[in-house]
Amino acid sequence: MKHSSFVHLHLHTMYSLLDGAIRIEHLMKRASEFKMPAVAITDHGNMFGAVDFYLMAEKYGIKPIIGCEVYVAPGSRHDRRSGQDRDVAHHLVLLAKNQQGYRNLCQLVTKGYFEGFYYRPRIDKELLSQHHEGLIALSACLNGVIAAYLNRGDRQQAEKELQFYQQLFDNRRFYIEIQDNGIADQYKVNEQLIDMARGFDLPLVATNDCHYLMAEDARAHEVLLCIQTGKHMDDPSRMQYGTDQLYFKSPEEMAAGFADYPEALANTIEIAERCNFKFEFGTYHPPNFVPPDNQSLSSYLEQQSREGFAQRLEKIQRFYGDAWNQDLLAQYQARLDAELGMINKMGFAGYFLIVADFVNYARQRGIPVGPGRGSNTAATGWPRSSPLVKCRPRG
Repeated sequence: MKHSSFVHLHLHTMYSLLDGAIRIEHLMKRASEFKMPAVAITDHGNMFGAVDFYLMAEKYGIKPIIGCEVYVAPGSRHDRRSGQDRDVAHHLVLLAKNQQGYRNLCQLVTKGYFEGFYYRPRIDKELLSQHHEGLIALSACLNGVIAAYLNRGDRQQAEKELQFYQQLFDNRRFYIEIQDNGIADQYKVNEQLIDMARGFDLPLVATNDCHYLMAEDARAHEVLLCIQTGKHMDDPSRMQYGTDQLYFKSPEEMAAGFADYPEALANTIEIAERCNFKFEFGTYHPPNFVPPDNQSLSSYLEQQSREGFAQRLEKIQRFYGDAWNQDLLAQYQARLDAELGMINKMGFAGYFLIVADFVNYARQRGIPVGPGRGSNTAATGWPRSSPLVKCRPRG
Protein backbone atom coordinates (compact mmCIF):
# COMPACT_ATOMS: atom_id res chain seq x y z
CA MET A 1 0.00 0.00 0.00
CA LYS A 2 1.32 3.43 -0.96
CA HIS A 3 2.76 5.58 1.81
CA SER A 4 1.70 9.19 2.29
CA SER A 5 3.74 12.06 0.89
CA PHE A 6 3.96 13.87 4.22
CA VAL A 7 5.44 13.24 7.68
CA HIS A 8 4.78 15.21 10.87
CA LEU A 9 8.12 16.49 12.17
CA HIS A 10 6.94 18.90 14.90
CA LEU A 11 4.80 17.13 17.47
CA HIS A 12 4.19 17.32 21.21
CA THR A 13 3.12 14.23 23.11
CA MET A 14 1.81 14.02 26.66
CA TYR A 15 5.46 14.29 27.72
CA SER A 16 5.28 18.02 26.93
CA LEU A 17 3.85 18.26 30.40
CA LEU A 18 0.52 20.12 30.67
CA ASP A 19 0.90 21.30 27.05
CA GLY A 20 0.96 18.27 24.77
CA ALA A 21 -2.16 16.10 24.84
CA ILE A 22 -1.19 13.30 22.45
CA ARG A 23 -1.01 9.77 23.83
CA ILE A 24 1.67 7.83 22.03
CA GLU A 25 -0.23 4.67 21.14
CA HIS A 26 -3.20 6.71 19.87
CA LEU A 27 -0.72 8.70 17.78
CA MET A 28 0.74 5.57 16.20
CA LYS A 29 -2.69 4.20 15.38
CA ARG A 30 -3.56 7.46 13.66
CA ALA A 31 -0.26 7.63 11.78
CA SER A 32 -0.81 4.04 10.65
CA GLU A 33 -4.28 4.95 9.36
CA PHE A 34 -2.72 7.79 7.36
CA LYS A 35 -0.06 5.39 5.98
CA MET A 36 2.67 7.70 7.24
CA PRO A 37 6.10 6.04 6.94
CA ALA A 38 7.52 7.98 9.88
CA VAL A 39 6.67 10.45 12.64
CA ALA A 40 8.75 12.60 14.98
CA ILE A 41 8.55 13.38 18.69
CA THR A 42 9.65 16.93 19.59
CA ASP A 43 8.52 17.58 23.13
CA HIS A 44 9.28 20.88 24.82
CA GLY A 45 12.76 20.88 26.36
CA ASN A 46 12.80 17.17 27.25
CA MET A 47 13.18 13.66 25.91
CA PHE A 48 11.18 11.86 28.59
CA GLY A 49 9.06 10.00 26.05
CA ALA A 50 11.80 8.97 23.59
CA VAL A 51 11.99 5.26 24.44
CA ASP A 52 8.22 4.83 24.84
CA PHE A 53 7.73 6.60 21.50
CA TYR A 54 10.42 4.52 19.77
CA LEU A 55 9.08 1.17 20.93
CA MET A 56 5.48 2.03 20.07
CA ALA A 57 6.47 3.26 16.60
CA GLU A 58 8.29 0.00 15.92
CA LYS A 59 5.25 -1.94 17.10
CA TYR A 60 3.15 -0.21 14.44
CA GLY A 61 5.80 -0.44 11.72
CA ILE A 62 6.41 3.31 11.65
CA LYS A 63 9.87 4.87 11.58
CA PRO A 64 10.49 6.81 14.81
CA ILE A 65 12.32 10.14 14.59
CA ILE A 66 13.72 11.29 17.94
CA GLY A 67 13.86 15.02 18.46
CA CYS A 68 13.16 17.87 20.82
CA GLU A 69 11.89 21.43 20.61
CA VAL A 70 14.60 23.13 22.64
CA TYR A 71 14.53 26.56 24.26
CA VAL A 72 17.35 28.81 23.04
CA ALA A 73 18.32 31.78 25.19
CA PRO A 74 18.72 34.98 23.11
CA GLY A 75 22.06 35.57 24.79
CA SER A 76 23.93 33.44 27.29
CA ARG A 77 22.16 30.52 28.97
CA HIS A 78 23.67 31.82 32.21
CA ASP A 79 21.85 35.16 31.88
CA ARG A 80 18.79 35.07 34.14
CA ARG A 81 17.60 38.62 33.62
CA SER A 82 14.27 39.29 31.95
CA GLY A 83 11.92 42.17 31.43
CA GLN A 84 9.08 43.48 29.32
CA ASP A 85 11.32 43.83 26.28
CA ARG A 86 13.54 40.86 27.02
CA ASP A 87 12.89 37.30 25.85
CA VAL A 88 13.64 34.36 28.08
CA ALA A 89 14.00 31.89 25.21
CA HIS A 90 13.06 31.09 21.61
CA HIS A 91 12.18 27.71 20.12
CA LEU A 92 14.22 25.47 17.82
CA VAL A 93 13.29 21.97 16.65
CA LEU A 94 16.19 19.49 16.59
CA LEU A 95 16.00 16.00 15.07
CA ALA A 96 18.59 13.25 15.51
CA LYS A 97 19.99 11.92 12.24
CA ASN A 98 22.20 9.26 13.81
CA GLN A 99 23.91 8.09 17.01
CA GLN A 100 26.07 11.19 17.20
CA GLY A 101 23.04 13.39 16.79
CA TYR A 102 21.20 11.59 19.57
CA ARG A 103 24.19 11.93 21.90
CA ASN A 104 24.43 15.64 21.12
CA LEU A 105 20.70 16.08 21.66
CA CYS A 106 21.03 14.42 25.06
CA GLN A 107 23.92 16.73 25.92
CA LEU A 108 21.94 19.81 24.93
CA VAL A 109 18.83 18.82 26.86
CA THR A 110 20.82 17.86 29.95
CA LYS A 111 22.84 21.08 29.97
CA GLY A 112 19.66 23.03 29.40
CA TYR A 113 18.42 21.80 32.76
CA PHE A 114 21.69 21.92 34.69
CA GLU A 115 23.26 25.07 33.27
CA GLY A 116 20.60 27.21 31.61
CA PHE A 117 17.38 26.68 33.52
CA TYR A 118 15.39 29.88 33.91
CA TYR A 119 11.65 29.26 33.73
CA ARG A 120 12.59 26.74 31.03
CA PRO A 121 15.56 24.42 30.40
CA ARG A 122 17.52 26.70 28.05
CA ILE A 123 20.52 26.21 25.85
CA ASP A 124 22.40 28.89 23.88
CA LYS A 125 24.47 29.34 20.74
CA GLU A 126 27.63 28.34 22.56
CA LEU A 127 26.19 24.92 23.39
CA LEU A 128 24.71 24.54 19.92
CA SER A 129 28.13 25.25 18.41
CA GLN A 130 29.59 22.44 20.52
CA HIS A 131 26.82 19.88 19.98
CA HIS A 132 25.28 20.37 16.53
CA GLU A 133 26.79 17.45 14.61
CA GLY A 134 24.33 14.75 13.58
CA LEU A 135 21.33 17.04 14.05
CA ILE A 136 18.82 18.57 11.64
CA ALA A 137 17.27 21.87 12.77
CA LEU A 138 13.87 23.37 11.93
CA SER A 139 13.19 27.03 12.67
CA ALA A 140 10.09 26.17 14.76
CA CYS A 141 6.89 28.11 15.47
CA LEU A 142 5.91 31.78 15.90
CA ASN A 143 8.17 31.86 18.94
CA GLY A 144 11.00 30.30 16.95
CA VAL A 145 14.54 31.56 16.62
CA ILE A 146 13.70 33.38 13.35
CA ALA A 147 9.92 33.93 13.47
CA ALA A 148 9.95 35.61 16.90
CA TYR A 149 11.93 38.54 15.47
CA LEU A 150 9.84 38.74 12.31
CA ASN A 151 6.67 38.76 14.37
CA ARG A 152 7.85 41.88 16.19
CA GLY A 153 9.02 43.56 12.97
CA ASP A 154 12.77 43.11 13.40
CA ARG A 155 13.74 41.72 9.99
CA GLN A 156 17.38 42.69 10.43
CA GLN A 157 17.83 40.60 13.58
CA ALA A 158 15.86 37.75 12.00
CA GLU A 159 18.30 37.66 9.09
CA LYS A 160 21.25 37.77 11.46
CA GLU A 161 19.87 34.78 13.35
CA LEU A 162 19.14 32.93 10.14
CA GLN A 163 22.73 33.33 8.95
CA PHE A 164 24.04 31.90 12.21
CA TYR A 165 21.89 28.77 11.97
CA GLN A 166 22.50 28.34 8.25
CA GLN A 167 26.26 28.39 8.80
CA LEU A 168 26.15 26.13 11.87
CA PHE A 169 23.77 23.53 10.43
CA ASP A 170 25.53 23.20 7.09
CA ASN A 171 25.03 20.53 4.42
CA ARG A 172 21.29 21.18 4.20
CA ARG A 173 20.65 20.65 7.91
CA PHE A 174 18.67 23.84 8.55
CA TYR A 175 15.11 24.19 7.30
CA ILE A 176 12.78 27.17 7.39
CA GLU A 177 9.55 25.96 9.00
CA ILE A 178 6.18 27.23 7.79
CA GLN A 179 2.78 26.37 9.27
CA ASP A 180 -0.87 26.57 8.22
CA ASN A 181 -2.44 26.74 11.67
CA GLY A 182 -5.21 29.34 11.54
CA ILE A 183 -3.23 32.03 13.41
CA ALA A 184 -3.29 35.41 11.64
CA ASP A 185 0.25 36.36 12.68
CA GLN A 186 1.52 33.04 11.34
CA TYR A 187 0.47 33.85 7.78
CA LYS A 188 2.15 37.26 7.93
CA VAL A 189 5.34 35.67 9.21
CA ASN A 190 5.11 32.84 6.66
CA GLU A 191 5.38 35.36 3.82
CA GLN A 192 8.63 36.71 5.25
CA LEU A 193 9.98 33.27 6.06
CA ILE A 194 9.39 32.11 2.49
CA ASP A 195 11.03 35.26 1.14
CA MET A 196 14.05 34.78 3.40
CA ALA A 197 14.33 31.09 2.51
CA ARG A 198 14.50 31.99 -1.17
CA GLY A 199 16.92 34.87 -0.57
CA PHE A 200 19.31 32.71 1.46
CA ASP A 201 18.78 29.52 -0.57
CA LEU A 202 17.34 27.54 2.35
CA PRO A 203 14.79 24.71 2.07
CA LEU A 204 11.23 25.06 3.39
CA VAL A 205 9.51 22.44 5.52
CA ALA A 206 5.80 22.22 6.38
CA THR A 207 4.73 21.31 9.92
CA ASN A 208 1.65 21.68 12.08
CA ASP A 209 3.12 21.95 15.60
CA CYS A 210 0.75 19.19 16.77
CA HIS A 211 -0.38 19.48 20.39
CA TYR A 212 -3.44 17.23 20.29
CA LEU A 213 -4.49 14.32 18.12
CA MET A 214 -7.96 15.17 16.80
CA ALA A 215 -9.56 18.50 15.87
CA GLU A 216 -12.24 17.96 18.51
CA ASP A 217 -9.53 17.78 21.21
CA ALA A 218 -8.85 21.51 20.96
CA ARG A 219 -11.08 22.46 23.91
CA ALA A 220 -9.63 19.73 26.12
CA HIS A 221 -6.20 21.16 25.28
CA GLU A 222 -7.34 24.59 26.42
CA VAL A 223 -8.35 23.06 29.76
CA LEU A 224 -4.88 21.52 29.99
CA LEU A 225 -3.28 24.92 29.46
CA CYS A 226 -5.48 26.35 32.24
CA ILE A 227 -4.21 23.66 34.59
CA GLN A 228 -0.65 24.52 33.60
CA THR A 229 -1.07 28.24 34.22
CA GLY A 230 -3.50 28.10 37.16
CA LYS A 231 -6.26 29.92 35.27
CA HIS A 232 -9.99 29.38 34.77
CA MET A 233 -11.58 28.85 31.36
CA ASP A 234 -13.67 32.00 31.82
CA ASP A 235 -10.59 34.14 32.45
CA PRO A 236 -10.07 36.37 29.37
CA SER A 237 -6.38 36.73 30.22
CA ARG A 238 -5.69 32.99 30.26
CA MET A 239 -3.04 31.52 27.96
CA GLN A 240 -4.53 30.65 24.56
CA TYR A 241 -3.01 29.54 21.27
CA GLY A 242 -5.76 31.31 19.36
CA THR A 243 -6.52 28.38 17.06
CA ASP A 244 -8.11 24.95 17.00
CA GLN A 245 -5.85 23.71 14.20
CA LEU A 246 -2.90 22.26 16.14
CA TYR A 247 -3.97 18.65 15.66
CA PHE A 248 -2.49 15.67 13.83
CA LYS A 249 -3.68 16.59 10.36
CA SER A 250 -3.96 14.09 7.54
CA PRO A 251 -1.59 14.23 4.57
CA GLU A 252 -4.51 15.46 2.47
CA GLU A 253 -5.18 18.35 4.85
CA MET A 254 -1.50 19.30 4.86
CA ALA A 255 -1.34 19.09 1.06
CA ALA A 256 -4.35 21.42 0.79
CA GLY A 257 -2.76 23.92 3.16
CA PHE A 258 0.55 23.97 1.27
CA ALA A 259 -0.67 23.55 -2.30
CA ASP A 260 1.55 26.45 -3.40
CA TYR A 261 4.64 24.99 -1.71
CA PRO A 262 4.82 21.29 -2.57
CA GLU A 263 8.54 21.28 -1.84
CA ALA A 264 7.78 22.02 1.82
CA LEU A 265 5.76 18.80 1.95
CA ALA A 266 8.32 16.78 0.00
CA ASN A 267 11.06 17.94 2.36
CA THR A 268 9.33 16.22 5.28
CA ILE A 269 9.93 12.91 3.51
CA GLU A 270 13.52 13.90 2.73
CA ILE A 271 14.19 14.70 6.38
CA ALA A 272 12.53 11.47 7.54
CA GLU A 273 14.77 9.47 5.21
CA ARG A 274 17.87 11.21 6.60
CA CYS A 275 16.99 10.51 10.24
CA ASN A 276 18.12 6.96 11.00
CA PHE A 277 18.89 6.84 14.69
CA LYS A 278 18.18 3.50 16.37
CA PHE A 279 18.23 2.60 20.05
CA GLU A 280 20.38 -0.37 21.04
CA PHE A 281 18.53 -2.30 23.70
CA GLY A 282 20.06 -5.11 25.75
CA THR A 283 23.54 -3.56 25.66
CA TYR A 284 25.10 -2.06 28.77
CA HIS A 285 26.83 1.32 28.50
CA PRO A 286 28.35 2.08 31.91
CA PRO A 287 30.54 5.17 32.36
CA ASN A 288 34.16 4.73 31.34
CA PHE A 289 36.59 4.09 34.20
CA VAL A 290 40.20 4.94 33.34
CA PRO A 291 42.72 3.08 35.56
CA PRO A 292 46.03 4.81 36.40
CA ASP A 293 49.34 4.03 34.69
CA ASN A 294 47.63 2.63 31.58
CA GLN A 295 46.56 -0.51 33.41
CA SER A 296 43.74 -2.61 32.04
CA LEU A 297 40.43 -2.68 33.90
CA SER A 298 40.90 -6.33 34.86
CA SER A 299 44.45 -5.91 36.16
CA TYR A 300 43.55 -2.81 38.18
CA LEU A 301 40.52 -4.53 39.67
CA GLU A 302 42.70 -7.49 40.65
CA GLN A 303 45.32 -5.19 42.20
CA GLN A 304 42.72 -3.32 44.26
CA SER A 305 40.99 -6.51 45.33
CA ARG A 306 44.17 -8.27 46.47
CA GLU A 307 45.31 -5.16 48.34
CA GLY A 308 41.95 -5.00 50.09
CA PHE A 309 42.15 -8.69 50.94
CA ALA A 310 45.63 -8.26 52.43
CA GLN A 311 44.47 -5.29 54.52
CA ARG A 312 41.64 -7.33 56.06
CA LEU A 313 43.48 -10.62 56.45
CA GLU A 314 44.29 -9.90 60.09
CA LYS A 315 40.61 -9.32 60.90
CA ILE A 316 39.71 -12.59 59.17
CA GLN A 317 42.34 -14.45 61.17
CA ARG A 318 41.04 -12.98 64.44
CA PHE A 319 37.51 -13.99 63.49
CA TYR A 320 38.52 -17.65 63.04
CA GLY A 321 40.94 -17.68 65.99
CA ASP A 322 42.45 -21.12 66.61
CA ALA A 323 40.53 -22.53 63.64
CA TRP A 324 42.53 -20.40 61.24
CA ASN A 325 44.96 -22.35 59.07
CA GLN A 326 46.48 -22.41 55.62
CA ASP A 327 43.53 -24.38 54.24
CA LEU A 328 41.15 -21.52 55.10
CA LEU A 329 43.55 -19.03 53.54
CA ALA A 330 43.65 -21.11 50.38
CA GLN A 331 39.83 -21.23 50.33
CA TYR A 332 39.59 -17.43 50.56
CA GLN A 333 42.21 -16.95 47.89
CA ALA A 334 40.41 -19.44 45.63
CA ARG A 335 37.16 -17.54 46.20
CA LEU A 336 38.85 -14.30 45.28
CA ASP A 337 40.27 -15.85 42.11
CA ALA A 338 36.85 -17.28 41.18
CA GLU A 339 35.05 -13.97 41.67
CA LEU A 340 37.64 -12.01 39.74
CA GLY A 341 37.48 -14.56 36.95
CA MET A 342 33.69 -14.35 36.76
CA ILE A 343 33.64 -10.54 36.85
CA ASN A 344 36.22 -10.25 34.09
CA LYS A 345 34.47 -12.92 32.02
CA MET A 346 31.19 -10.96 32.25
CA GLY A 347 32.95 -7.71 31.34
CA PHE A 348 31.95 -6.03 34.62
CA ALA A 349 35.41 -4.97 35.86
CA GLY A 350 34.69 -1.34 34.98
CA TYR A 351 31.35 -1.46 36.79
CA PHE A 352 32.96 -2.71 40.03
CA LEU A 353 35.65 -0.05 39.83
CA ILE A 354 33.05 2.67 39.31
CA VAL A 355 31.04 1.49 42.33
CA ALA A 356 34.24 1.35 44.37
CA ASP A 357 34.99 4.92 43.35
CA PHE A 358 31.56 6.07 44.58
CA VAL A 359 31.86 4.19 47.85
CA ASN A 360 35.43 5.30 48.61
CA TYR A 361 34.52 8.93 47.85
CA ALA A 362 31.58 8.73 50.26
CA ARG A 363 33.58 7.09 53.04
CA GLN A 364 36.38 9.63 52.78
CA ARG A 365 33.82 12.39 53.39
CA GLY A 366 31.89 10.71 56.15
CA ILE A 367 28.85 9.91 53.98
CA PRO A 368 27.06 6.72 55.08
CA VAL A 369 27.13 3.90 52.53
CA GLY A 370 24.75 0.95 52.15
CA PRO A 371 23.39 -1.43 52.85
CA GLY A 372 23.08 -2.57 49.24
CA ARG A 373 21.34 -5.64 47.88
CA GLY A 374 24.16 -7.45 46.05
CA SER A 375 24.22 -11.00 44.71
CA ASN A 376 22.88 -13.87 46.79
CA THR A 377 23.93 -17.47 47.32
CA ALA A 378 21.02 -18.88 45.34
CA ALA A 379 21.89 -16.86 42.26
CA THR A 380 25.67 -17.34 42.25
CA GLY A 381 26.48 -20.18 44.59
CA TRP A 382 28.59 -17.76 46.63
CA PRO A 383 27.94 -16.50 50.20
CA ARG A 384 26.75 -12.90 50.58
CA SER A 385 30.14 -11.73 51.84
CA SER A 386 32.94 -11.32 49.33
CA PRO A 387 36.73 -10.87 49.43
CA LEU A 388 36.32 -8.04 46.88
CA VAL A 389 36.35 -5.77 49.87
CA LYS A 390 37.70 -2.68 48.12
CA CYS A 391 35.40 -3.01 45.14
CA ARG A 392 32.06 -3.73 46.67
CA PRO A 393 29.90 -1.45 48.85
CA ARG A 394 29.80 -2.24 52.54
CA GLY A 395 27.53 -0.77 55.22
